[in-house]
This record gives sequence, structure tokens and C-alpha cells, in this order.
Amino acid sequence: MSKMLAYRGFEGDPVPRLVEMDIPAVGERDVLVRIKSAGLTMGTFNVQKAGNLKPMPMTLGHEGAGVVEMVGADVRSVKPGDRVRIHPTLSCGQCRHCLTGRDQMCWGSAMMGFVSFGATVPEYARYHDGFIAEYALAPERQIDVLPAHVSFDAGAKLHYVGNALRNLRVADLPPASVLAILGATGSMGVATIKVAATFGVTRLVLVGRSSQRLEEVKALTDLPVDMVATDTLGETWAETGALARRLAEVAPTGVDAMIDYLTDGGPFVQAANAIATGGTLVNMGGGQQPFGLPIRALVGKCLKLVGTRNHSRFDAKEALRLINNGTLSIEELITHRRPLREVEAAVAALSARSETLWMSVVNP
Repeated sequence: MSKMLAYRGFEGDPVPRLVEMDIPAVGERDVLVRIKSAGLTMGTFNVQKAGNLKPMPMTLGHEGAGVVEMVGADVRSVKPGDRVRIHPTLSCGQCRHCLTGRDQMCWGSAMMGFVSFGATVPEYARYHDGFIAEYALAPERQIDVLPAHVSFDAGAKLHYVGNALRNLRVADLPPASVLAILGATGSMGVATIKVAATFGVTRLVLVGRSSQRLEEVKALTDLPVDMVATDTLGETWAETGALARRLAEVAPTGVDAMIDYLTDGGPFVQAANAIATGGTLVNMGGGQQPFGLPIRALVGKCLKLVGTRNHSRFDAKEALRLINNGTLSIEELITHRRPLREVEAAVAALSARSETLWMSVVNP
């Protein structure tokens, strides 16, 4: 078989297409993976729609797991038949960030099937294609072996857990901490809820748009939970400061850290008033709005402000360890599964969010 199906983006076209293409040729240090599970994320399709995927054409999807189909002559760490996941973030491996477990901050970091962060390592030209396909090609060093009892779906969606671990790590949480999560009902939010207890969090404050959806995610943890749904604050909550007042009611002494996954900055600015003295604000949402807190507020409360993107290879391996040893399970977070030939319908459901959808995969 020399052909495969792949979900690809093309220059000038905001909508990806499922097409037939050649299976990639395997080089000496390459691993060809027959994909069993590929994750779907709205970020991928938003970047595609905005015309920011480069270079094109590109097979989309930065979350993938499957079975090794073929290896190059110099590959030693895996063999055909091995169950694996593909770590999507390419980096130089030699800069100060790469050498200190922060490879996602590398000058040339780029994510296969997703996006580059400016300059890219040279190998991105060969390995920019992602994993929403029947087969995917990756360099040997990007391959992690999956333990037998870790599912392909969990291996694919490990990316979210890695991000959650990164954000919790940089939050610098004290013992018995209170953590607030903005965007708690999204994929990143639910992953963070699942992981929070491993960082000593003893109470969660979950912020989201829908009171119904917040009730659903509350069941994902045994920790005490306070919920703040903006659909209960009135239509003018953003202008009247109702979110800030509600947070002051549920956390009168403040929260030790706040992780923001929202792409609009309005809730973040209001919610930031709930950070306790010495607390940390972590933002991975990446909104376009200017940061609205006065410098005096940061100084007066000795706050730490951390912006972060993606996660490191260390975080990914730690996520795999937690799932492997039974500390963490994410199977219940994977709410939607479809075959590759139905990927358009899967993406439509992801975009509409008319039903509870935490994590979505396609299974070629």
C-alpha cells in the first residue's frame, strides 16, 4: 500500500480537506507510525482558518499515537509493532532551554501538525506534517513507547496533561493551596482539574460560562469545589465587575494561583483581583487584549505573572508516568471518538460545542 488518507490544510483555503496522498518515505533515522488515535483541538483549526499554518500544504494534528510500521536503518530504540506516541514539539536540543528541561522555549521550537513559534529548527521542513492521517513520519527522538495498558487515545491526548503539568509547575503552589481555573470546562481546564491534587491543591475555584457544564466537570475531582458561572452573573457582568465580586465571596482570602485558559482577556483582568498576596497568575490562553492590571497591583500584592506556551518533553514523560502508574486516568475525559473518514463531522462537533465535549479523537 503506497497511499494513505490525511486531513490536510492548503494555502489560501481556510478549510482543511481529507485527501489521499503518498505514504512518506522512511529515512535512516525515521519512524513511520500507523496512527491509531489522533487528537482534535480547536486551536489547530483556528490557526488554519487564520492562515498561520506554515509551510503548506500540511497534515494537521499535533496529538498522535499508534503502532510502529517501519523504521529506518539507524533506528535502535523502537521496532515495528511497538505501541508509541509521537511527541510533536521539535527543538534544537542544544540551547540553554533545551538543556534545562524547557525545550518548548527553544529558539527553534515548532510543533508538528500545528505551528512554529518564529524561527524553526531545520528538521521542521521535513517533519512539519501532523497526525490526523493513517500514517505519520517522525524522527526517532520524538517517539515515546506506550506501556501496554495505556490506550492509544490516552497516548494521543497526553498533550493536554503535559500542558496542565507545566502550568501547575510554574504556578509555584504552596502546600494545601487553593487554585482557580478560568475556562474550567474546556479540554485544558478538565485536564488541570484531574492533575491538580498531585500538586497539593486542596480546593478548586472553577470559572466558566455555563453553570450546567461546571456541574459536569465538578464530578471529575474529589477535591472541594466552588463554581463561578458567568451565565449566573447577569448580562452586564463584564462591565459591572460582577465576576470579581463573586470571586471575593467564594474566596475571601484569595486564591494561591490562577490559571487562565481563556482567549478573551476581560474575565482574566476581573478575576486577577482574587489572587492572594504572593500568588501567581499563569496565562496560557493568549488573549489579544492588553493586560489590564496596574503595576502597583503587582507590586503591592507581590504577585508573580507567568505566561507559558506548550509543555516540555519532561512534562510529557511525567504525564505518561502518572497515567502508567495509575495516579491519573484520562479515559473519562475522552468524550468523542470518530473514524478518520468522519473527521469533518468531528471537527464540526468540536466547533459547535452544543454538547458536552471535553476531548475528541479520530481513530484511523
